[in-house]
Amino acid sequence: MASAAPDRITLRRPDDWHIHLRDGPLLETVTPLAAAQFGRVIVMPNLTPPVATAADAAAYRERILAAVPPSAAGTFTPLMTLYLTPQTSVADVEAAAASPHVVACKLYPAGATTNSASGVRSIDGLWPVFGAMQAADLVLCVHGECADPAVDVFDRESAFVRDDLPRLVAAFPRLRVVLEHVSTADGVAAVVNQPADGRLAATVTAHHLLYSRAALFAGGRLRPHLFCAPVLKAEAHRASLVEAVVGDTRGRFFLGSDSAPHVRASKVGEGGAAAGVYSGRDALGLYAEVFEDAGGGGWVAKLEAFASVNGATFYGLPPATETVTLVRGAHPVPAVVEVVGGGGGTGG
Repeated sequence: MASAAPDRITLRRPDDWHIHLRDGPLLETVTPLAAAQFGRVIVMPNLTPPVATAADAAAYRERILAAVPPSAAGTFTPLMTLYLTPQTSVADVEAAAASPHVVACKLYPAGATTNSASGVRSIDGLWPVFGAMQAADLVLCVHGECADPAVDVFDRESAFVRDDLPRLVAAFPRLRVVLEHVSTADGVAAVVNQPADGRLAATVTAHHLLYSRAALFAGGRLRPHLFCAPVLKAEAHRASLVEAVVGDTRGRFFLGSDSAPHVRASKVGEGGAAAGVYSGRDALGLYAEVFEDAGGGGWVAKLEAFASVNGATFYGLPPATETVTLVRGAHPVPAVVEVVGGGGGTGG
């Protein structure tokens, strides 16, 4: 369905398989911007308190739908996730599987990222939960970082991929697993080198494709709006990500923006910068830039597969039949998006 002209491209309407919509005024601010680009979004559950049950997910979904503008009503679908905690039970998984709106559960190592205090210290305690998810065919979305403070922050994804991910996929070979916001060559290799019948995939953010860790310190100054978890990595890792997404022939890499808005004070305040890059307003154009620069011939079709087909196929959903058109031109990106009702703009 993809088509291209010198100054415009048309794609199947894309989906975002990893997004943070937050709650309250932030939810009201960023949901319309997401709905303007994407048909379906997988909404992360790391609120405070977390979205830990099917009932929590249903209530959160209603708040999201209330923030969708009339222009996107009927074309924007939030797909819900549950936050796995040490208290998550097999019954919780079964209730989630019975919900028409919950498609996955999210594993956060405790302390690894924003609002992850309710996460788990060890994946071993969730073995019965993973078994129930496999039986119910619920997807497991993984923040794939070791949260051990003794492990260097730049090595935490590699440590998880080395130590925990192989045990998980070996123990539950029929469980569909998404290594979220993959940021290293090690994570890419785990996805690329799995057996033909493997069920491991990965989402990739625009910022990990566009920037290496050098950008965090550009001009000799710390750039808090590029601070995220997992943190940006060395250029060799960034290049590996780009090669993986433009060269993917198995449909195992797909769009997950990890767009994570914070009020500006949380990014530049005296308490330090919160982890998260807000890219949701302009995400699709950022990905298009990556694919045009690196995708070679047929880059538009490659972008469409990444943004509009691979994720839907992995989740067992049909790709969209609607289309979107991107027009080349100067599209200024504001430094701040004003939050509905005031309270400070969102930073990166």
